[in-house]
Amino acid sequence: MTQPSQLAWWQRAVFYQIYPRSFADGNGDGIGDLPGAIAKLDYLADLGIDAIWLSPHYPSPQFDCGYDIADYTGVNPEYGTMDDFRLFLEGAHRRGIRVILDLVLNHTSHQHPWFRESCAGRSAAKRDWYIWRDGRDGGPPNDWLSTFGGSAWEYDPSTGQYYYHYFFRQQPDLNWRNPAVKQAMFDAVRFWLDMGVDGFRLDAIGTIYEDPAMPDHGTGLTLVDLQRKAMEAQTDEDKAAAGKRWLAVFGAQLDQPELHDLMRALRSVVDEYDDRILVGETDDLAYCGTGSDELHMVFNFSLMRVDRLTPVHVRSNQAERLAALPPGGWPCNTLGNHDSPRIHNRFGDGLHDDALARLSLALVLCLRGTPFLYNGEEIGMTDLLLEDPADLRDLLGVWIYQTARDELGLPPEMAMYLAVTNSRDRNRTPMHWSSGPNGGFCPAAVKPWLPVHPNHAAGINVADQQDHPGSLLNTYRAFLRFRRSAPALIAGDYAPLQVHDRDLLVFLRRTATQRCLVVLNYSAHPGRLQADPALPPSGRLLFGTHREAGTGLALPDLEIGPFECLIVEV
Repeated sequence: MTQPSQLAWWQRAVFYQIYPRSFADGNGDGIGDLPGAIAKLDYLADLGIDAIWLSPHYPSPQFDCGYDIADYTGVNPEYGTMDDFRLFLEGAHRRGIRVILDLVLNHTSHQHPWFRESCAGRSAAKRDWYIWRDGRDGGPPNDWLSTFGGSAWEYDPSTGQYYYHYFFRQQPDLNWRNPAVKQAMFDAVRFWLDMGVDGFRLDAIGTIYEDPAMPDHGTGLTLVDLQRKAMEAQTDEDKAAAGKRWLAVFGAQLDQPELHDLMRALRSVVDEYDDRILVGETDDLAYCGTGSDELHMVFNFSLMRVDRLTPVHVRSNQAERLAALPPGGWPCNTLGNHDSPRIHNRFGDGLHDDALARLSLALVLCLRGTPFLYNGEEIGMTDLLLEDPADLRDLLGVWIYQTARDELGLPPEMAMYLAVTNSRDRNRTPMHWSSGPNGGFCPAAVKPWLPVHPNHAAGINVADQQDHPGSLLNTYRAFLRFRRSAPALIAGDYAPLQVHDRDLLVFLRRTATQRCLVVLNYSAHPGRLQADPALPPSGRLLFGTHREAGTGLALPDLEIGPFECLIVEV
């Protein structure tokens, strides 16, 4: 059996995603920045994380909150300077914290110098760096849609052609079939690796290539149609049908065969350096290749894509994912990020949200694989449903609001509700550092880039939880420290027990030197451990939410309290 010492750093690590615009404002202008993040490195070290995923810090006009990059080898002036970035990287490394960056391969900003040169004329030197086509019958080249609304083609009157964009029109897609594009992007990768960055999280990799024949999808559906059908879906069958319609509308724009060659080429670049990694924004295990020639990890998104976490769902997810891993492949688990609702409300029930948040932490830290956490979840931050359309910063939310109001004919209040519950502003609001004005994120007289959730004044902040032994923040700290001391949770295999229980999630994590029994009760009622040949008669409590560590426990027939978490050495 594998021991932690046999694993790479990224297999042992717990990652923490920083959304830089909302994490910490160091200069008091209402926008998070690198000096602010530098000042919080001690906080992160004390929290117990091992690595940071830094969302885009590059120069950007911010049409898509930094995912529209105008310079792959620079720093957004709003966030600081290159010297600030170096100080951030060096400060993290000095504290034993690795840093990976977001890398957006699919597209650039429309303000990137490459695209400006591409727009200079049909014979421009970088014309073929992007995807340009003549129109058809007075309109776009085909019926392809943008996933953020409308046609995927934008007309450029100065050259009389259309350019392709899978996302916003301000995000033109790069032409990866042009070797010069590949070389320029790989040069940018080496720039950051030479500086000492520990790897990359790859954004939206499935969209990098398109079917070169560019066939019509021929469905006649629009994104509004898809949204309407998704809103109407009630049953699992309805939701599955909505997913099939989505693939029918976007199939030729996604997951083309060349992607695996590109991932292998990118892996070869990263492997020129010691101990660097690639993590893909996909749950398709095919992108792990053989386990050593494409991506190091992909996210287990299917774990989080449910309305409620249950033992039945988790067991099914683990059975499927672990069986599908290639030899040498490694799992990667998360329950939240900058694109999804915050876990405190997403997986809460409205009555026991705090208890369920602790179970969510236990789940992601105890399953086999590398855990990823999202900034703010350690203090129980929740989604903020904005009320004023003027506060929307996510253009996706703006599009939903305008479409619902103007095309679907919904009242403004309902249109706004759809916008704020489906856009990404809700879970990107500023971090709560105190109960003071603006949550301590920025000075009281400064308007933050997004409103601060008012619940920062009700204990949902770092300062109020810092010295409170039972706070969610201190549960995170204690659990992260404990995990480092439990080799079975880091390197052990996974074996489910009590596999028909609808309320208790029970499994073993095992190495040659340690066996840990993990028990999570997802019910508001007591549960009970059942006799099982694989269940030892007794054990010693290592970590729990309801009992003192070190307690000896007789395991068969042991009563498990409502929402209790137990980790028992057996």
